[in-house]
Amino acid sequence: MSEKTAITPDTHTTPPARFSHGVRKGNILQVAGQVGFLPHAEGQQPTPAGPTLREQTLQTLENVRAVLEAGGAGWDDVLMIRVYLTDTAHFAEMNELYNAYFEQQGLREAAAARTTVYVGLPAGLLIEIDALAVLG
Repeated sequence: MSEKTAITPDTHTTPPARFSHGVRKGNILQVAGQVGFLPHAEGQQPTPAGPTLREQTLQTLENVRAVLEAGGAGWDDVLMIRVYLTDTAHFAEMNELYNAYFEQQGLREAAAARTTVYVGLPAGLLIEIDALAVLG
């Protein structure tokens, strides 16, 4: 049985509860829900990338990417992505941003599955994304 390894990129703060930004066990990497916080700055509280869905979506995707890379994976290893939105009216815009982001990443194949659900998030946050990757 392989050990679980917690993944926290240098750009991320320590999570506010007892979980890790990512966990790798063998060739499986689960990225915990990421939000659109800017990279961690020593002595500062986590700060959203901005008030708009665009700013937060792009930063959230970059935060997921940072966890993937810290765990030895990349977007091509992702099998499933879950997107959590606070407002159903954001769905079309998020899809445009999502599609454009992955085009820019040169992704060979899209994730096998993507689910979008609507949730409540802490004040000011509009989107959260998690991912499941299988390496090798």
